[in-house]
Amino acid sequence: MTQSVAKSTGGAGSTPAPPVASRKSVTGTRLWVAVLFLLPALVLLGSLVVYPIGYSVWRSLFDADGSGFVGLDNYVDIFSDDSTLTAVRNTAIWVAVAPAIVTALGLIFAVLTERVRWGTAFKLIVFMPMAISMLAAGIIFRLVYEQDPNQGVANAVVTSVHDTFVDQSVYPKARPNPQVSDLKPSGGGSFTTAGTVRAGTPALLPLVGIAPNRLPGTPEDAKAATGDGVTGTVWLDFKLGGGGEKGAVDAGEKALEGVKVEAVKGGKVVASTTSGADGTFSLPQSADGAQLRLPGSNFAAPYNGIDWLGPALVTPAIMGSYIWMWAGFAMVLIAAGLAGVDRNLLEAARVDGANEWQVFRRITVPLLAPVLAVVLVTLMINVMKVFDLVYIIAPQPSQDDAAVLALQLYLVSFGGGGNEGLGSALGVVLLLLVLPVMWVNIRRLRKERQR
Repeated sequence: MTQSVAKSTGGAGSTPAPPVASRKSVTGTRLWVAVLFLLPALVLLGSLVVYPIGYSVWRSLFDADGSGFVGLDNYVDIFSDDSTLTAVRNTAIWVAVAPAIVTALGLIFAVLTERVRWGTAFKLIVFMPMAISMLAAGIIFRLVYEQDPNQGVANAVVTSVHDTFVDQSVYPKARPNPQVSDLKPSGGGSFTTAGTVRAGTPALLPLVGIAPNRLPGTPEDAKAATGDGVTGTVWLDFKLGGGGEKGAVDAGEKALEGVKVEAVKGGKVVASTTSGADGTFSLPQSADGAQLRLPGSNFAAPYNGIDWLGPALVTPAIMGSYIWMWAGFAMVLIAAGLAGVDRNLLEAARVDGANEWQVFRRITVPLLAPVLAVVLVTLMINVMKVFDLVYIIAPQPSQDDAAVLALQLYLVSFGGGGNEGLGSALGVVLLLLVLPVMWVNIRRLRKERQR
């Protein structure tokens, strides 16, 4: 009886087994409850991220319409097609240049705004472009880069600066009438008389090619030159309604003011002058017996600025719009990191004799290195996916020269190419390019948590 009781109770020295508890997660929540709450997020993650990635990899192994298995042929086409290689090259330029410039500008703005009185207002202005969508920014900069200086802000500024230091042509479309004029083309857009000018015999230099109502300013009626010296007249040998004698100064014909006239002897300019308001000009006695030349500067086409959206500059121009948008983002993040820097370290460096540049380079930048890394890596991932700005700003003739991988993916798949297999392969390549940057970012975040 005692043995049976001892067996049933486990002996005098034994402890009763604890009841089996339900398994719990690290946070103390039952595992099935945690799984239940995570299930919607896992479903969304699988349907919106995992499944599209897997399907893109699978689709990249088939031809354009998905009916034939081609293996890795689409990936071979990526690195053998000139337009795709251009997109790869441009993407590499974007990754190497744009994030570095944006981060550097954000650092400069963040440091300088601490030293100006209206720093908050300046930060607001610089950050404001972030509130604009890529679509709107693309439309804005497409107008900014217009070739016509009357429409494009960039060329309006460039032409204004150019015309300040370089004389603008007076009559860009004017030319002599070869049937009645002694002026003949002499190279470089200039015209030179076949004969020579003599004192007391006024030279007649008629021009055509301009409508009288399109002359700049309010031109006066032309007058025939008089006097015993070396003189002449430059005028528009045409008037509205017609009439008059060709090659002669007729009533109602307009003077061409400001035309430069050179006297040339033996290929050398011995004298020069410009026509007056009535079209007449006068040269010194040394011009007697010389040929008269109208330099090409009188007829050169007006300077229309820089071809911002041409093949050579389209990528830097689009990159400028991206920098305009994202410099504020970098500035705000870096300014937040700068606010946490211990000012005692900066003051100690100044007390030790360091100048402001040394304090910035040896103290401020090293302390901001984690923040700068965050900004740089974020922007690198962002520029790999840039699409809107390139698609909207680049005109059709130079779109191939500005293409990046994201744009090329769209063009070959839906923008007329119709090759979804090649587009899927481009998407996979783009993912593979982003993964190393993401891995670096995740590794850096883990190291910061361990600290």
